[in-house]
Amino acid sequence: MLFTSISFLYYFLPIVLIIYFIMPNKYRNFILFISSMFFYFYGEPKYIILMLLEIFIAYIGAIIIDKTKNKTIFIFTILIHVLLLCFFKYTDFLITNINSIFKTNINLLRISLPIGISFYTFQIISYVVDVYRGKVSVQKSFIRLATYVSLFPQLIAGPIVRYETIEEELKTRSHNFENFAEGARRFTIGLAKKVLIANILGELCTNFDSSSKSIIFYWLFSISYMLQIYFDFSAYSDMAIGLGRIFGFHFLENFNYPYISKSITEFWRRWHISLSSWFKDYVYIPLGGNRVGKIKLLRNILIVWLLTGFWHGASWNFIVWGLMFGIILIIEKLWFNKYLEKLPNILKRIYVLFIVMISFIIFRADNLSEAFKIINGLFGFNKDVFINEITIYNLKNYFVVILIAILAATPILKNLIIKLKKNKKANYLINLLEPFYIVFLLIIVTAYLIDNSYNPFLYFRF
Repeated sequence: MLFTSISFLYYFLPIVLIIYFIMPNKYRNFILFISSMFFYFYGEPKYIILMLLEIFIAYIGAIIIDKTKNKTIFIFTILIHVLLLCFFKYTDFLITNINSIFKTNINLLRISLPIGISFYTFQIISYVVDVYRGKVSVQKSFIRLATYVSLFPQLIAGPIVRYETIEEELKTRSHNFENFAEGARRFTIGLAKKVLIANILGELCTNFDSSSKSIIFYWLFSISYMLQIYFDFSAYSDMAIGLGRIFGFHFLENFNYPYISKSITEFWRRWHISLSSWFKDYVYIPLGGNRVGKIKLLRNILIVWLLTGFWHGASWNFIVWGLMFGIILIIEKLWFNKYLEKLPNILKRIYVLFIVMISFIIFRADNLSEAFKIINGLFGFNKDVFINEITIYNLKNYFVVILIAILAATPILKNLIIKLKKNKKANYLINLLEPFYIVFLLIIVTAYLIDNSYNPFLYFRF
């Protein structure tokens, strides 16, 4: 069930909200758990048992680990979850490569990927690790732990919520009009970003395969996809954070205007923050972080980014994508930063945007040869014409939404509103008009959803 579906917006969510808020506090985690189970069952019925099994293993394992501090049980518990993720996500990739290397003919298992398994597995692992480290208290209520892992606002595509972030809120949390209003506002803005920007840019990107190619169209496609994936994923995070707030949870931010970054290092502090911080705390630092010699530092960075790429998907393009960022981060860290700092800010940002654009071409492609063909097309190496009628048509049709997307990908509008709110009259007017603005956005989004069938979520495949 998509957040951007009529069934979610006008059936599932209102029913859950009504039941949730009429029930006493002590039953609200149970209501969220049952709602989350239904939400997951609606989209992936055959794998609901798998998720419940993983929650149960984490629940029992963490209790035993807390009592015994037994390292073997800790490793065994973590290993079960890692192996289950690898089995469902990477088995066919492994078989394909074995067949290719050794010229064998092993049949693929063709296992369908459980939705959200990469996200909820990482949440489970962080919980078990933090219990072992003594960073959080073990959760002795199965319903509370199951609510944390399966919480439908962020179950399918994150952000990756650490148990420590909502540990206290699972026991007791505040429900008031301020939280509800802020959550509804954040959810609606995310919904609009997804439907009115990401989806429209996605329509342009899907036209790429069937359009007559030109050099300008390669650039138009690449820039549009870079914007689409940002608005697609950040919109889902906005909606998840907003829904969490409605139910009394405060999830951490997952994006912070990454396209204004002046280095790739800064970009990854602003993009998919929950994932990069997860790898930092549970892989990079345990390996020694940057407190080791230069050779081990290089090893640690490459391991983290190899795993980051592999986490995104069972394909060589994801591995290359991850290693590409690892190598660039090494270059920046060891050699390039001292030169990068001397450049004007505009050149730093162009450098980041170009690298990120190339990286997302690799990220999107079905294989590396397709990615290199698109990259070659950017520079005219495919011998395409510079521009053609189809490109001009697409430029005319999508110019306004691309312009809006570029503006919305910066904090310009946010900073302007903050500045205006410092004036009492402007602040009063903004607060007065905001509910009408939110309702208007919801009406426009609803009309678009009824009228259009193109409505994917890019990160659902992870």
